[in-house]
Amino acid sequence: MHDVTIRAFDPATDTEKLSKIWLDASLLAHPFIGRARLLQQRRLIEETYLPAAETWVACRSQEPVGFISLMENFIGGLFVAPAHQGQGIGRRLITHALTRCDELTLEVYTENAGALRFYLAQGFEEISRRPQDDEGFPFENARLRLPVS
Repeated sequence: MHDVTIRAFDPATDTEKLSKIWLDASLLAHPFIGRARLLQQRRLIEETYLPAAETWVACRSQEPVGFISLMENFIGGLFVAPAHQGQGIGRRLITHALTRCDELTLEVYTENAGALRFYLAQGFEEISRRPQDDEGFPFENARLRLPVS
């Protein structure tokens, strides 16, 4: 993991690369949403969500392999390129976020069992669930919180 660096998001060079990481990881983790809807959401990632968030980029050999987007202490997104998953990059991004926030919260689709397991293994605790996502689709979300120890 010594070959991974974390740096601030650069809109000029990172937007398309990060939205591709988001899409590739989302297609793998969220097949229940459907490819067509994910392709539509990619534009929102590029035009709305990335510019509005404080985003940190994990890089290997200066190339982005993952990112975390924060809106104050809320993790709006944590995505790692599929070829780099399971290598501690997500954990490093959370650790970095904890240097900036006194606690972290997030929402995760409960059907994304791998992500739910990952967050619980990092010490997050489930605090609530809701039956629909932000767009009103019937995909259950769990809200999780990671207090600083």
